[in-house]
Amino acid sequence: MGPPGARAGADARPWVVGVTGASGTPYAATLIRAMLAAGERVELIVSKAARLTILDETGIAVRDAHWRTDVAEWIGADAEGIQYWSPNNMAAGPASGSYRTKGMVVIPATTSSVAGIATGTSKDLLQRAADVTLKERRTLVVVVRETPLRTPILEHLASLSREGAVILPASPAFYAGAANVQQLVDQLVGRVLDVCDVPHELYRRWSGELGAARADALAEQLSGLPCDEPLTTDH
Repeated sequence: MGPPGARAGADARPWVVGVTGASGTPYAATLIRAMLAAGERVELIVSKAARLTILDETGIAVRDAHWRTDVAEWIGADAEGIQYWSPNNMAAGPASGSYRTKGMVVIPATTSSVAGIATGTSKDLLQRAADVTLKERRTLVVVVRETPLRTPILEHLASLSREGAVILPASPAFYAGAANVQQLVDQLVGRVLDVCDVPHELYRRWSGELGAARADALAEQLSGLPCDEPLTTDH
C-alpha cells in the first residue's frame, strides 16, 4: 500500500531526505509532511547530531528502535510512506547508485556536511547518499543553515553547484504574507518542493502585484471574524 494521497501511476521512486545537526529541524519536518501529503515516498536519514538538535528544539527523541513512533510525533503525521535508515548503516539502499531514487534533499545542512559532501568523504550514510545522488546525476538540494559563512564553505558550495546541486539557503521570504513562524517555514519548504517538482500549496506565490499576499492575508483574517468583532491592527 502506498502512502496517503498517492497518485495513480505516480513514479514509485522515493526522495531521500537527510537531516543534519544544524538548527532548523522544523524545515525537515514540514518537508517530510508535504512530500507524504503529495503522495511521495520518503527515505529518511537522521544524523547523530540531528537527533540532538531535534531533542533540543522539540523535546522529541528519535531512536532507531522506536523510529516510527518517534518520527510520527516529530513530524506531526503518520509515518506511513517513510523508510528509515540509521546513519551508520552503510549497506542501506541509498548508499548504492543502483538503488533508484528521485534525488535527495539535505535539510537543514550543516557546514560540516556541506564540506563532507563536496569532498566526497562519505563519513556516514547521509554523506554517502548525497555523494551517490551527485554521481548518478540526480537532483540534490542542499538547504544550508549557517551564518556567516567562511570562505572555504562558500567554495564548497560553489563546487557542489558546479556539479549540479541546487544550493537553497534557509532564507525564507516575506512577500508571501506570513503571519507566523510556521508560515515562514512553509514558504522556504515550498521553494524546496518547487525545485523537486512536487506539487503543494504551502504559500502564496508572487503574482506581480505589490501587496497582493498581504491583502489576501487580511481578507482571510476578516472572513474569520464574527460579524460583531472589530478588526484590530498594530501600528
